[in-house]
Order: sequence, then structure tokens, then C-alpha cells
Amino acid sequence: MDLTNSTMITPVRERGQHLNLEDRFAIKIYRKLGYSLRSIADIIDCSASTVLNELRRGTGNRNGNRGRFPEYSPKRGQANYMMNRTRCHKPHKIEKAAPFINWVVKQVKEQHWSLDVCVGTARKKHLFPPDEMVCTKTLYNELWAGKLPLTPFDIPEALSRKPKKPKIRRNKRIYGRSIEERPKIVLECIECGHWEIDTVVGHRRGKESVVLTLLEKTTQFYIAIKIPGKNTESVMAALEVLREEYGPEHFSKIFKTITADNGCEFERLSELEEYGTEVYFAHPYSSWERPQNERHNRILRKYIPKGVSIENYSAEQVLSFADEMNAMPRKSLNYCTPEALYDIFLDQVYSLNQVNGS
Repeated sequence: MDLTNSTMITPVRERGQHLNLEDRFAIKIYRKLGYSLRSIADIIDCSASTVLNELRRGTGNRNGNRGRFPEYSPKRGQANYMMNRTRCHKPHKIEKAAPFINWVVKQVKEQHWSLDVCVGTARKKHLFPPDEMVCTKTLYNELWAGKLPLTPFDIPEALSRKPKKPKIRRNKRIYGRSIEERPKIVLECIECGHWEIDTVVGHRRGKESVVLTLLEKTTQFYIAIKIPGKNTESVMAALEVLREEYGPEHFSKIFKTITADNGCEFERLSELEEYGTEVYFAHPYSSWERPQNERHNRILRKYIPKGVSIENYSAEQVLSFADEMNAMPRKSLNYCTPEALYDIFLDQVYSLNQVNGS
């Protein structure tokens, strides 16, 4: 009967590959026929030392001085080979990094840090010896493999990284100048004083408090203010409080430009231009034009989950959430904190004003 699932053609073993069971049986046969090591090596296309090592690997030890010398066994050679293969992989470095892993888990759960922030901060501050740490990619590999005491839900940004193709839409209603008129220096993030603004809501239905958020693009300093509602009056009142807090004479130097979306709550935002602040509006359905503020709003969701009423949080709690975020080191800032860089910016603004005043 024909064997439709079999073949008589032996695949050619490429030089450099490990020996397989067929090669080991060939070694046994040719050795019994009296072939030399070099002849056997030429036949199976390997080096003579490989044949010698295989003969030693597959030959058992002689017990005592009596009896025949043990012969080479292909099965014994294959078994020893498979056992050795289990020990030839690179040592799992994470096993030697237990203190570092425990610290990373603590920072992620308590401080809401990302894995890369943990690695970058530990390296910059020399918190652990280099040989007792692992890189960011290794941490993510272990996370997806389920070998860390964390889940992807502990790092929400890892679940939401989906590339999206930007699509520009024209404004149907215009509250002020379009983002197309905004200076290019704003996008380059080399000058402080350029902000993005947005609101974070709790319940979609009903009139209740929301969080007004502003982000400085260069230092990534984040401001979160609880306001009574998602309306123009609440937004403008909060911005007036900020103006008084920073000083009317400094407001336009600290808030040089503000970029907003087309939400109805920002309808009167252009009134800030009376104080010297330039206001621009992004295209509709184009949140990617304000990426930094959107990303920080997602981080804020760790403290205020979607669907949870903002009324459950006091104004002081909302401010503390922003303070904790500003104390978090960032890779894009060379693992400095936004609050440290923002303080430097404010010092420059106020000191410059004193010089001009004198």
C-alpha cells in the first residue's frame, strides 16, 4: 500500500545546524563500519570535532574493569543534547532584579508612573546597580507575558496606543482665530508660555461640575480646576482667578497663546486677547491637534474614572491630582518633573519684570 504521507528523500542538513537524531544514527552506522572521524564528518557535513563530541556525549561510562566497553547510543546522545539545550538559554535577568521590580510595582500602583518613567528615573538617580535593573522593553515583555505582579489595566496608556490617521475638517463655527494661523514656534515646544485647554466631564447627562484643564506645552505643567459646569461663565471665571493669581501684568507673559477645541464652553475664550493672550481654535473632531492636553487628561482619568461624577471630588482633591501628575518625571523632559521646569519659567518671568520695573 502506498504511503501518501511519507517520503524517502532525506532533507539536506545545512552546515552549522545542530545534529538531529538521523545524523546520530548515521554516526553510529559509519562508526561500526570503521569510518574515521573525518570521513564521517564529511558525509554528514560537519566538523570532525563535532563527531568526536557527539560520540563522547552518547557513550555511557564503563562500570568497573570487566565487561565490554559501552557503545555509542544515538538515543542517549539525543537525550543528553535535549537536556543540555534546556540549560543553554540566556539567564532570565529579571530574576536578579527583584528589588527593582518591587520598586517599579510600587511606583506604578501608588504614583501611577509608567514603566519607562520608572526605568528612566532609577537610572538617572542611580537608585539601583545597573546589573540589577532591566530596560523598558523587558518590563513590557514581562507584563504582556504575565510575569509581573501587574496587569495591563494598571497601565491604561499601554492599552490605548493605536495609531490613527489624522483627518483635518474645516470649522463650521468659528469662535476666533483658526489653529492654522498659530505661529510655528508653538508646535516646536521650544518656548514656554503656550497652552492647550480642555474640559473633563464626569456624567455625560445632566448639569454638574467638570474639570477645566490647561497644559503648558514645553514644561508639560498641568493645571486642573473644578468648575461648576461646562459653560462659558464657569470657564471665564476660572481663567479670571488664574489671572489674579499670577498677576494681571504677568498673565500675557505666562499665557502667551491658548489653543482650544470648538466646545461651546470656550465661546468667549477670545476675550482673553484683551489681556495680550492669543487664542486659537483647533479643527472640529481633531483632538490630535492638542495631543499633550489630551494625553494628560487620560492620565487624570486614573484619579477620576470615566462615568464617575465630578461632584464626588472636592476642589482641593482635583488640585492634588494635578500636583501629583506634575511631580511625575517624564521621559520627554529627560526625566525631570514638570513642576521643576515650570518653576524655572515663572522665576524667569517675574525676575524679568523686576528688571524692567527697576
